[in-house]
Amino acid sequence: MSGLDAVTASGVLTRRRFFESLAAVGGMSLVLSGMEALGFSQASATELPPELTGGAKNTKVVILGAGLAGMTAAYELSKAGYQVQVLEARSFAGGRCQTARKGFKHTDLIGNTQTCEFDDGHYINHGPWRIPYHHRSTLHYTKAFGVPLESFVNDNDASYVYFEKGAGALAGKPVRKGEIAADIRGYTAEVVAKAASQGQLDAPLSGLDREKFIAYLVNEGRLSKSDLTYKGTEGRGFSVHPGAGVDPGPGKELPPFAFKDVLDSNAWRVLSSVTGYEQQRTMLQPIGGMDQIAKGFEKHVGSMIRYSTVVEKIKQSPSGVTVSFKGADGKTGEVTADYCLCTIPLSVLKQIDLDASAPFKAAMAGVAYAPVNKIGLQMKSRFWEEKHHIYGGHVYTDMPINSITLPSYGWQGQKGVLLGFYMFGGEAARISAKSPADRAAYAVAAGQKVFPEYAENYENAFSFCWHLAEHNLGGWAEWSPTGRKEAYPVLCEPDGRLYLAGEHMSYLGGWQAGAIESAWQQIAKIHARVQQA
Repeated sequence: MSGLDAVTASGVLTRRRFFESLAAVGGMSLVLSGMEALGFSQASATELPPELTGGAKNTKVVILGAGLAGMTAAYELSKAGYQVQVLEARSFAGGRCQTARKGFKHTDLIGNTQTCEFDDGHYINHGPWRIPYHHRSTLHYTKAFGVPLESFVNDNDASYVYFEKGAGALAGKPVRKGEIAADIRGYTAEVVAKAASQGQLDAPLSGLDREKFIAYLVNEGRLSKSDLTYKGTEGRGFSVHPGAGVDPGPGKELPPFAFKDVLDSNAWRVLSSVTGYEQQRTMLQPIGGMDQIAKGFEKHVGSMIRYSTVVEKIKQSPSGVTVSFKGADGKTGEVTADYCLCTIPLSVLKQIDLDASAPFKAAMAGVAYAPVNKIGLQMKSRFWEEKHHIYGGHVYTDMPINSITLPSYGWQGQKGVLLGFYMFGGEAARISAKSPADRAAYAVAAGQKVFPEYAENYENAFSFCWHLAEHNLGGWAEWSPTGRKEAYPVLCEPDGRLYLAGEHMSYLGGWQAGAIESAWQQIAKIHARVQQA
């Protein structure tokens, strides 16, 4: 009996009948797209900030870093009456929530200095660039601060797929994503339908073709490789959502519905194949750039921030914390508080003179940071719209640029800035060794293979390598399973009067919601401690 033909007792829906029913529907309502989309993405763990009731009792908190975690903590603690001081190494707030537009300057660790030359009104979000609808913690503040949002096109069937390493007539040729999706699903439906109508599910394939077909079914249907059964998928949602801290931690996935229940509901008729906990066809972005969120926070907590202030030492005592720093003028100073909330990335914090326990310091070494590189390219015309009729979305490719993302703002305008390179890991590190001009040339040469208008329309570029950013030393934290199990729980708890927050202290790594929710969790712990004192 085929692994795809799990016959059960009489009267119970079998996989055979399941396929027969879906095949009979035809068109785009197919079994494989339905299997991937049986559920819906769910919310992050926490939707609203903690209620800090009971008074601050004249408590002082020094916050290290004016990224979203730091400013979230400053905003909520100050509202509750805490005396808050924020130290920020950069001359502006936002941390990784940055947007490069005309006049934005950056010098990386290998001495490359860039000044963004994009035309007025154009930008690239070289840090976070999209918001899932269920990151309600982020959306809580965009609404509270009046930051207007617009759609971010995260998937577009009109966009291209360009693969060089394949074989056959489509290799090295831009092909519409929708065409590929329709064809592969259409052929799959044909094979499954024919097999089902003949009373069998063994496809008329043999050898390597059969292996590839089964591999496709495993990938598309999220099947178990061992027995080719569907046991659920992260994309269908969680009963306990991932979030900051140890509990709820990675979350708990919802179990799948029974086959008959899914079919009888008819809900699968409208589901698409673009599902995933943090990825949807349409996401959100602030109008004018992601840094509008940082600016929204800054309007409320800017007076608490001391800019261009680099932390050099963190000293604890039984009664408080003293942070030594160097200011923009080169002069040293210090600030003393009852508690310290540190949002500095661990990649940087490990280099600071820190008064903490040996287990705490050892745990800090349990995480690595991803090399991440983005290159924004300004084009003279929106040829992707005018010539290719593509409005937003990604061009997917197996070239080392990874993808090309077309802007979701300013449609039908004259010019536009697209994301011509977005890589992490070894390839990001390799390209970051090039000069900014050579990085741009590399990205343009790759894009030319997809769009014949690419090179002639290129005007200027801005690239950003997060692993070469002095105050980050990486794009986001990458926890290994061992690190999550052994080091992460240690860092979620305070060491003396020192608390940590940031995207690295959540299971929403690399997302602004992770930074925000980790801050919520830690300020709740500080407040509870103050109330008990």
